[in-house]
Amino acid sequence: MSHTTASLATALLAPASVAIYGASDDPARPAGRPLRFLRAAGFAGRVYPVNPARQQVQGEAAWPSLAALPEVPEHVFIVASGTRVELAVRDCAALGVRLATVLADGFSEQGPDGLAREEALRRIARNGGLRLLGPSSIGVVNPRNGLLLTANAAFAEPNLPAGRVFCASHSGSMIGALLSRGIGRGIGFAGLVSVGNEVDLSLGEICTASLNDDGIDGYMLFLESLRHARDLQQFAQQAAARGKPVIAYKLGRSEAAARMAITHTGAVAGEDAVADAFLKDCGIARVGVLDALLETLPLARRFALSTSTAGPSRVGVVTTTGGGAAMAVDQLGQRGVTVSPPSDETLARIRAAGIAVRPGPVLDLTLAGTRHDVIQPVLDVLVSAPEFDLVLAVIGSSARFQPDLAVTPLLDTKAGRNPLAVMLVPDAPQALARLTQAQLPCFRSPEACADAIAAVFARRPVHSLCRPSGAGDGACHAWNEFESYALLDRLDIPRAPALRLRFDALLPELPFAYPVAVKLCSASIPHKTDVGGVVLGLGCRESLADAIRTLQAKVEYDGLAGHCDEVMIQPMVAGLGEVLIGYRVDPDVGPIVMLAAGGIWAEVASDRSIRLAPVSVQEAEAMVREVKMLQVFTGRRGQPAADLQALARAVSALSSLAINDDRIQEVEINPLLLRTDGVVAVDALVLCEDRPINMSLASAPSPRSD
Repeated sequence: MSHTTASLATALLAPASVAIYGASDDPARPAGRPLRFLRAAGFAGRVYPVNPARQQVQGEAAWPSLAALPEVPEHVFIVASGTRVELAVRDCAALGVRLATVLADGFSEQGPDGLAREEALRRIARNGGLRLLGPSSIGVVNPRNGLLLTANAAFAEPNLPAGRVFCASHSGSMIGALLSRGIGRGIGFAGLVSVGNEVDLSLGEICTASLNDDGIDGYMLFLESLRHARDLQQFAQQAAARGKPVIAYKLGRSEAAARMAITHTGAVAGEDAVADAFLKDCGIARVGVLDALLETLPLARRFALSTSTAGPSRVGVVTTTGGGAAMAVDQLGQRGVTVSPPSDETLARIRAAGIAVRPGPVLDLTLAGTRHDVIQPVLDVLVSAPEFDLVLAVIGSSARFQPDLAVTPLLDTKAGRNPLAVMLVPDAPQALARLTQAQLPCFRSPEACADAIAAVFARRPVHSLCRPSGAGDGACHAWNEFESYALLDRLDIPRAPALRLRFDALLPELPFAYPVAVKLCSASIPHKTDVGGVVLGLGCRESLADAIRTLQAKVEYDGLAGHCDEVMIQPMVAGLGEVLIGYRVDPDVGPIVMLAAGGIWAEVASDRSIRLAPVSVQEAEAMVREVKMLQVFTGRRGQPAADLQALARAVSALSSLAINDDRIQEVEINPLLLRTDGVVAVDALVLCEDRPINMSLASAPSPRSD
């Protein structure tokens, strides 16, 4: 850790001195709470209330200004509002304060004027060497040393339990909510930070600063956006290297948040699907149930991030209550997690231990399973069984009425190749507390249980850092389809032969056989089918000439003559099926690649797989397996099999734009035809920051189009 990062970590979580700028004399007001909380928690550092209008604040001497303090505080919490915020930030920068936190809102969320105020704070901090947290940050808490530098009323809770979990949240209210929910679960925190608007310090930077803290062994994130995705990715990479798992709850799953683009790629991917792929590629377990945010870390600690692109997903379920197990199985199935039955060998080992069991998808021990001499031997066998990646024990009413009887065999289970997790069907706080204290993964609802398991299994090895997100500075232009084929040739992605022809040119002899298709060829008409700009199945020269004249008349009638003066002719190419492969530089997370059902199904089926780009052929093969429609083309039931290896190579080749061409902002190949002996692109669209340098294309078939 660099000296700068270590200094930030100290100022953030263990400052020797803090100042509260604008501290209120009323301990019930937000501006009065930080002083009250610090004193109640016994914070040992020096605390300076600053209020130019008062000589005393809550019975303590108040200072008229930051400059009047006997020392430069390491951390200043600015709880003032209005124009006083900028004045306080200026004072902090001038004095050499390391870190200032701004409570006030009314910045970027209030339009252009608020953005200007936010930019002023950013400029002052940057020029003065000051790190700034917020604005709209409700503060920073470290229960280990009594640093309750927050205005969140939830921290009035006495005797806050310290723990080993660090929480960073865009929402200030959520740190209080997670604290109170954690207390109810026996979960303590090593730090909680309200990030706010990230005018300077990003959530990723804050978490990175804490990585070398030996008192932190896992992270809990509440995300509202991915404004600084690269910082988050860098943090995730370092957290994975240290074996510190990261769990995230991110808002924005609704389709209303989807970002549209000129190609289908943006529409099909959608903002949340891109965010989901980003988090998985960062090795972050994204949960969608709030309880799972609190309950997943113990499970995640038991699974190292795999070096394979196909993570584990086989769960063995043992239960004392059939109904409870059925709920868990149902929720796991909805999330694509496989519940596997015990093998014959595993059943034989259990019977050899003197326990009668019946084969089935779930091992139901019934009421006999409440006995220690039954369930523990069964668990000892299951956690060593090679057909599972995880064993889930679903415990019934005994967990509430006989918690020791229910919990002891779980804690006594021998360590094996498969982690053990527990779901308690009744409300059983005593049993839950014992399991939590022992760091045995435990859940109190089937939804949270399945959500946590699926999220941990869905993580992927942390993707290597690529170029920053966001489009470049140049204007973005679309290429027409013929020009776009030059890019496919450069990437060695097979495409159909093509001939470009102006409306006023004589129709030449074609370098390929009839039947053919003819299309309008213009960057101004990216979706030719939508405007009737494609004619298929033309079997002779005369029908082709008629079709070209019809398209010319249509262009003139629609007022598009100034935007389109040529057509492109291609042979009709058959395939087993169609897919879409797309590449785009997402403004938040950077380059991504997508594989989806193609043709007319691109925006209807939502059957897709997304990764951060670039991807290897092996990673692309995993993407192929994730698209459900493609399972039709694996040669099942005597049907011809498509060359899915060629598809994976094409996806990988397209994704390589992330490292070899930063001009390209978006590419879509739709459809890409699947064949028994390869793939063939029959339509393509490119968005680029400038015009292509060399668009000369031979009209003969491309080298790999056979």
